[in-house]
Amino acid sequence: MYQYTEFDRDFLAARNAQFRAQVERRIDGSLTEDEFKPLRLMNGLYLQLHAYMLRVAIPYGTLNSGQMRQLAMIADRWDRGYGHFTTRQNIQYNWPKLKDVPDMLDALAEVGMHAIQTSGNTIRNVTADHFAGAARDEIADPRPVAELLRQWSTDHPEFQFLPRKFKIAVTGSPHDRAVIKAHDIGIRVVERDGQTGYEVLVGGGLGRTPMIGKVINDFVAAEDLLPYLEAIVSTYNVLGRRDNKYKARIKITVHENGIDTIREKVEARFAELKPRFTGVDQEMLATIEAQFAPPAFREAPTDAYDETYAKNPLFRSWCDTNLHPHKAEGYAIVSISLKKHGATPGDATGDQMRVMADLAQAYGHDELRISHEQNVILPHVHRSDLPALYARLKAADLATANIGLISDIIACPGMDYCALATARSIPVAQEIAERFAELKLEHDIGPLKLKISGCINACGHHHVGHIGILGLDRAGVENYQITIGGDATEDAAIGERMGPGFAYDEVTDAIERIVRAYLDTREGPQETFLETFRRLGADPFKAALYPKETVDA
Repeated sequence: MYQYTEFDRDFLAARNAQFRAQVERRIDGSLTEDEFKPLRLMNGLYLQLHAYMLRVAIPYGTLNSGQMRQLAMIADRWDRGYGHFTTRQNIQYNWPKLKDVPDMLDALAEVGMHAIQTSGNTIRNVTADHFAGAARDEIADPRPVAELLRQWSTDHPEFQFLPRKFKIAVTGSPHDRAVIKAHDIGIRVVERDGQTGYEVLVGGGLGRTPMIGKVINDFVAAEDLLPYLEAIVSTYNVLGRRDNKYKARIKITVHENGIDTIREKVEARFAELKPRFTGVDQEMLATIEAQFAPPAFREAPTDAYDETYAKNPLFRSWCDTNLHPHKAEGYAIVSISLKKHGATPGDATGDQMRVMADLAQAYGHDELRISHEQNVILPHVHRSDLPALYARLKAADLATANIGLISDIIACPGMDYCALATARSIPVAQEIAERFAELKLEHDIGPLKLKISGCINACGHHHVGHIGILGLDRAGVENYQITIGGDATEDAAIGERMGPGFAYDEVTDAIERIVRAYLDTREGPQETFLETFRRLGADPFKAALYPKETVDA
C-alpha cells in the first residue's frame, strides 16, 4: 500500500497546524459558526444533530493494522468507543469535542491518514472495489490509479469550489463491486488489443434525481487517463449550475446538455490539456504501482480447513457466505460482517477494530479493506488459517455469517445522528435483521441487497438496492417508501417505486410480505430475488405489499 513521503507528512503537518489555529479562534469567539463552517468542512468536520462529527478518509478502502489500531485508539480516547464505517469507505466519529479535533487529526497524520476533502464541493474520497488486488476476476488492481487520483485531486486549485460535491469510483474487474455507474465519474479497467486502458462513465448519481452513468469514452489509454479526467472535471466546473444546488451535480449537467455535447466539450478540453502532461504523472504512477505489489503468497496444505468445514456446521455456514474466490491458489477473501443481527450497520468498537487489526497482521499479510457495504475485508487469507481466524472472530462477536443476505443491510445514520435526515434508518435496519433471524429464512432467501436511506440524499444507496427503503417526513410523521429491482453492479438499475409509503411500525411487516411473495413465486431456490423480479415484474410484489382488503378498506 502507499507509504507517505516526506512531502506528504509536511503537507499534513502544515494543514493540521492551520486548522488547529482556526479551531482556537472558533473556541475563543474570534470566528462565528458561519465563518468557521467552510473551514471545518475543508477538514471533514460536520455539525450534526447532537455534536460535531469527524469524517476520516480511507482512500480506496485500504488500511494496514497500524492504521486500524490508531482508529481504535481515536475512538476510545476522543469519542465514545466506536466508529461508523460508511458507504464511501470512510470512518465517522460521531461525538468528538471541538477542542479535541486537532489532536485527532495529528493522531491520524502519525499513521498516514487525514480528513481532507471528505466534505465540501470538491472531489471526495476516491473509492474502489473492496476486493482490489485479490479478486480472481480482476484485470488489474485499480488502487494505484485511485491513489494517483487522490494525489491529483487533493488541494487541486481549480477544483476546491466545484458546483457541487464530486465522487469518483474505480474498479479493475468486469464484475462491478464499486458501484461505478452511480458516481459522478466511474472508471473500469478494460483490455483492448492486448493493451490495458479505461472505460470512463460520467453523470451517475443517486439522491433526489437518481441517474445511471453514461459511457463518455469506452477506451482511454493509461497515459491519457489523468488529463482526460481533468478535462471532464474542468468542463463540469464551467458548465455546472450554481443557481440551484439540487441541479448542480454533473448528472444534471449531462442530462441538460446531452452526453454527445458533453463528450465534444471534454474532447476539446482534453486536446488543450494533454500537451501539458509531460509524463510526470506516469512516472508517479509507476512509483505508486511498485508499492501495491502483491504480498508473497505461500503454499500450504488446506487439510485443517477441509476437516473443519466438514465437521463444523457453523464454520461451514460462515465460509459459504463470507468467503470469496481469491486469485492465488489456496487463498480466500474474507468478509467480516459488521451487521450482527440487531446491531447498527457499519459500527465497530475500538476493541473490535483492534481484533481485526491483529487478525490482519497474523493471517492477512497486514492488509484490511473497508467496503462500501459497511463491512471489513481481509483480502489475503490462506485457507489453512481460516479455522483459527474464525475462532477469534467468534470470540470477538464478529463471526456473523450473513454477507450478501437480507440482514447485511446498508444503512445511513439517519435521524439518530444526521442533521439532514428526515427519518430513522438504524432502528429499521435492526428490526428487519432481527425479524429474519427469528424467522430463520435468510439463508433460504439467498442473495438479497437491502439498503436504507433516512432522507432523499440517498447515502444508504436505496435506489440501487434489490429492495430499497427511503425514509421521508410526511407532515411531521416518518413515512417509508419502498423500491424494488435496483442493482448496483455492472447491470446497474434504479429501483421501481412500489406505491404509497408505510409508517415506521409497518415497514418490517411490509418487507416480510415482499420476501414471502418472492419465495412463493421463484422458480426454485437457484433463482435469486432480483432474477424473480426481472422475470415477473412488479405486480406480484405490489399485490403482496398492498392486499386488496387493505386497499378496499
